[in-house]
Amino acid sequence: MGDQLLVGVNGASGRMGQRVAVLVYQDPDLKLGAALESDTSPALGKDVGEVAGIGPVGLNITSELTDRVDVIIDFSLPAGLVKIAGVCAERQIPLVAATTGLTPEQRNEVLTASQTTPLILAPNMSVAVNLMMKLVREAAHSLKNTPSGVDVEIIERHHRFKEDAPSGTALHFGEIIADEMGQTEHVHGREGRPGPRPVCEIGYHALRTGDNVGEHTIVFGMMGETIDLTVRGHTRDSYVYGALMAAKYLTTQKAGLYTMADVLGLN
Repeated sequence: MGDQLLVGVNGASGRMGQRVAVLVYQDPDLKLGAALESDTSPALGKDVGEVAGIGPVGLNITSELTDRVDVIIDFSLPAGLVKIAGVCAERQIPLVAATTGLTPEQRNEVLTASQTTPLILAPNMSVAVNLMMKLVREAAHSLKNTPSGVDVEIIERHHRFKEDAPSGTALHFGEIIADEMGQTEHVHGREGRPGPRPVCEIGYHALRTGDNVGEHTIVFGMMGETIDLTVRGHTRDSYVYGALMAAKYLTTQKAGLYTMADVLGLN
C-alpha cells in the first residue's frame, strides 16, 4: 500500500521495541521502515521480525538510520533517545519519544528537536494513564482548598528490571498535583522518625516486583475520608497502542512540542 506510514523503531530489540515492531507489522496503516539499536547491541544485523517473534520481515536491525521513514517511535535508553532526536531534528522526522529517566540536560537536548520537527516527549504513552492525568488534575483542583488539608501520596509499581525510580509517570503526576495544589516538597519514601507529615509535601513510593508492566495509585488523604485513583497496565501493548496513535497524529502536524493530551483531544 502506497499510503502506509513508514515507521522507524528506536530500541528495536528491547522489550518495548519488540512490541512496537509487532503492532506496527499488524497495523494496515503502518509499515516497518527502520529498526535501530545502539552500536554495541548484539541484535545488530538480525531481522527485526525474528527478534520480535513474528518471523522474518526483510528488515535488519542497524545502528544508523539510512532509509527514509515518516516517523520514529523511541523506546530505548536516554543516550539512545538523545542520539535519535538529533537525527530527527536534522532530517525533520516526527519523533515519538517514550524513553524516561532523562537528566535535565538530556531532556533539553531532546526538546530542541521540536524547533524543526513535530515531537512528543511523554512520560507515558498509555491512553488510560493520560486520561488519569486529567482526572488527577481535576481532583487536585477541586480539593486544594479543603479546610483540613489534603495529604497526597503516589505509589507506583513496576517490574524488577526497571532502572529508574520513581517512574517518570509518577513524577509527572506529582508535577500536575503541585501545579494545582502548591506543594513544594517531594519526598521519596520515609524511614526513622521524620515527625508529623507536613501538608506541603508529596510522597513517592516505588515498588519493583516481578513482571508488573505499570501501576500508579494517587492517594488524596483527608480527615475522615480518602480518595484513591488507580490505573493499571495489563500488558506493554497498552503503551504501544498509544505510541502508534501519537505517531499517526504527529505526521499531520507542524514542527513543535505536542503532548498525549493533544493526541487524545483531552485539552
